[in-house]
Amino acid sequence: MQFSHVAIESLAYDTPPDVLTSDAIEEELSETYERLHLPKGRLELMTGIQSRKFYPIETLPSVISANAGKVALEKSRFAKDEIDLVVHAAVCRDRMEPSTASYVHGLLGLSEEAQIWDLSNACLGFLNAITLVGSLIESGQIERALVCSGENGKSLMDWTLDELKRPEQTRKSIKPYFANLTIGGGGVAAVLCRSDLAPGSPQVLSGTVRTDSASNLLCEGGDSGQGELHMLTDSEELLKAGIQLAKTTWKAFLSESGWAPDSIDRFICHQVGSAHRRQLFESLQLDMDKDYITYPNWGNVGSVSCPLTLVKAIEDGFVQQGDKVSLLGIGSGLSCLMMALQF
Repeated sequence: MQFSHVAIESLAYDTPPDVLTSDAIEEELSETYERLHLPKGRLELMTGIQSRKFYPIETLPSVISANAGKVALEKSRFAKDEIDLVVHAAVCRDRMEPSTASYVHGLLGLSEEAQIWDLSNACLGFLNAITLVGSLIESGQIERALVCSGENGKSLMDWTLDELKRPEQTRKSIKPYFANLTIGGGGVAAVLCRSDLAPGSPQVLSGTVRTDSASNLLCEGGDSGQGELHMLTDSEELLKAGIQLAKTTWKAFLSESGWAPDSIDRFICHQVGSAHRRQLFESLQLDMDKDYITYPNWGNVGSVSCPLTLVKAIEDGFVQQGDKVSLLGIGSGLSCLMMALQF
């Protein structure tokens, strides 16, 4: 996918009010740890995650998305009535029907002329939305869009802790639950537009996708029918398959973008944890000094993680005007999307 006229005009995020540390999780699971002879500190040691953030469990994804969207619109040069499309791109949704984007639209008071979509593809949804919205802008169908995402893993965390406290759990049986302990919450939003409407804004240049659906059973989640999230993951096999897919996508990305690895100034990746980061950068032979991370204090925030990390990198001055930035995204399924941005 090539883009010539697509800009990211504003970016914003929303921070959950509650913090849960890895130490607190292990304290909650102290009886399980003692019974299974698990050493304290292993959660942070294995993931690099010190803490993750959550909203109160009753907080709706639409509210999180709208909160981030409100800030993005406040930072934007465009009036909210100029938005042609709003996309909610999170894993979490208020309900099956109507679209969560309809609630976001209402909360923000957007124009009746604005289209509304939900777009979901695990942790890759937000980046997928950028490419689809970008294609509409590129073709002249729309001029401006708001892409937003709101994730809250509190229900998943609570369910996981209850499951891990069950006396029948063994060292082997707890493994599919481990990835759940890395999940957090957060919100993010971006205003995209035709590039001539926002001179000086970051430009979206290309996007490259590869899919490995043979690995679609390695991470499966949903709800219990009581509004309670649950998920089971084969973390070891998922990491192995993800790295292999990333290698295939990276080769195609370099060809499609025309960029050489050494010419890229910054990498912004989906935030899984320290093991994934280390293996990804080693396998692609990338410079970790060019990478910015948020997982130590945010954990894995699903579709929010990669764009949130980009916003934080800009906020901290890690990404600056003139930089070539590569977004490296991946979602269970498996699907990988790598994007080229010019700041």
